[in-house]
Amino acid sequence: MPNAIRNAKISNAGIISKPRSEEAERIVPELVAWLGARGISLRADPETARYLGTEDGLPRVNVAEDAQLLIVLGGDGTLLSAARALRGRETPLFAVNLGKLGFLTSITADELYPQLERTLAGDYCISRRRMLHTEVWRNGELAGSYEALNDISLAKSDIARIIDVEVQVDDHLMCLYKADGLIVSTPTGSTAYSLSAGGPIMLPTVAALCITPICPHMLTNRPVIVPDDAVIQLRQCSENVTYLTVDGQVGEQLQRGDRVVCRRSHQVVHLIQPEGVQFFDVLREKLLWGGR
Repeated sequence: MPNAIRNAKISNAGIISKPRSEEAERIVPELVAWLGARGISLRADPETARYLGTEDGLPRVNVAEDAQLLIVLGGDGTLLSAARALRGRETPLFAVNLGKLGFLTSITADELYPQLERTLAGDYCISRRRMLHTEVWRNGELAGSYEALNDISLAKSDIARIIDVEVQVDDHLMCLYKADGLIVSTPTGSTAYSLSAGGPIMLPTVAALCITPICPHMLTNRPVIVPDDAVIQLRQCSENVTYLTVDGQVGEQLQRGDRVVCRRSHQVVHLIQPEGVQFFDVLREKLLWGGR
């Protein structure tokens, strides 16, 4: 459930925008003028700067530095990128849905200014979303680390090939999957790639992680939910080229024998949500479930 908190008033903000968006191109200039009229100082990423006709945008990581509020204009993909750019800061994310689905960006363009007015006054609801920490170990050494809000996935690259992935949970062998790939998702990511692969929907407040195979060779291989304090280890056992992808956006090619270690992150994303909007309301709207 979102937590309603009386927060300090906001005097500065950052803006991160979806690239090549006609809606963002329309909204950004009027939004910047609206914020300026209220004395809000701003930082903008390169996409936002281009909508303003300039080329002086900052990298998204720098936009998030010292900002009291991070305004995200786009879909869930833009929000995922913004969440990683925060790097553990507790800056609240004000996400406006300019995409086609938007499970995470629950504020509509029509609600932008009324909701933002309340937010600037310090009156807003927060939904806290735990991230997933992932490390790649190669030949006994740390080769890379990532933070994901939704999920990480291991997937094949070759046509008509499957990969072998050994999964251990807390040092206990769980399964050797033969599949097109494997997803480890947070509760937030349960409505993303994992859902498309047949995984369950989890409420954001559930303390769990989900392991979902992608088109497994054995029909009895089903998604498995484990406690979020579990340590999940994935080992790439096949010769076929396999990629690790984080939130569907970044990642790297794995080598045979690499270990991918997933655990609950220390980082928490603070999403601003409209007051009164519940998770099941979002499911009914986005998934077209029946019911009033």
